[in-house]
Amino acid sequence: MTPLIAGFIPHTKPREITRLFSSLKTSIWAPALIRRAETGGAFATVLRRGDPDAGAVLILVRTLDGEAVLYRSMRDMDGSRIWHPKGPTDETSLETDIRKAMVSDPDLWVVEIEDRKGRHFLTEKVDE
Repeated sequence: MTPLIAGFIPHTKPREITRLFSSLKTSIWAPALIRRAETGGAFATVLRRGDPDAGAVLILVRTLDGEAVLYRSMRDMDGSRIWHPKGPTDETSLETDIRKAMVSDPDLWVVEIEDRKGRHFLTEKVDE
């Protein structure tokens, strides 16, 4: 995907493309993730809307068997977004983690994806 995008933005290197997309407003980025998930045959929705410009995001991926994975975004040393998974584990413990995070961060977004295959549809690096 990066070479195609780089072709539309002249003289742009892949690392610059990553920074461009990692600096998108959350109110644009989250619906794009939902669209990718729905295009892939999964159900996705925003459970909580935070700050439209720069709110942090949690991604809850439910596999519909009582288990789920929670992805938290962080920045690596280059400033690029990287996702850290927690799980797979039972949904209730992850829901508790989400509630705690919502109390401490009023700008937090929470996106839920339901996919039997457990796909997260993230285009940024995921720490496996």
